[in-house]
Amino acid sequence: MIPVNIWAVLVCGIVAMFIGFVWYGPLFGKQWVASMGWSPERMQEAMKKSSHWSYLLMFVGALLMSFILAHGVIFTESYLGSTGASIGALVGFGSWLGFVVPSSIGGVLWEGKPWKWWIILSGYYLVTLVILGVILAVWM
Repeated sequence: MIPVNIWAVLVCGIVAMFIGFVWYGPLFGKQWVASMGWSPERMQEAMKKSSHWSYLLMFVGALLMSFILAHGVIFTESYLGSTGASIGALVGFGSWLGFVVPSSIGGVLWEGKPWKWWIILSGYYLVTLVILGVILAVWM
């Protein structure tokens, strides 16, 4: 059994939700809404329709992402024989580059989303994965 620090995973889930709140709120909320082609009124309507279940599902996703990322940190530390924040940042960046970039770029290429949308979306995951990787590497 791989020894994963469940407390670190739980904190990472909370941190990911906080980063999302700030990223899609005060930092890039207006730009993201505009890149989606939505009006502020449509965004308000969407916010009214979203339920606690939406946030719960996002939190479960953040926990799953953190749990899997923890395994990547553990395996990388074991393989390299080194530990520390830089390993966590490397695993976070590699996860972003290897999984988020290829899977999200289709939104621009095939779904007609603007590059600005992709930059905001993938930027969130880049920042989040690197920060979570650092937390996991330091806390393991």
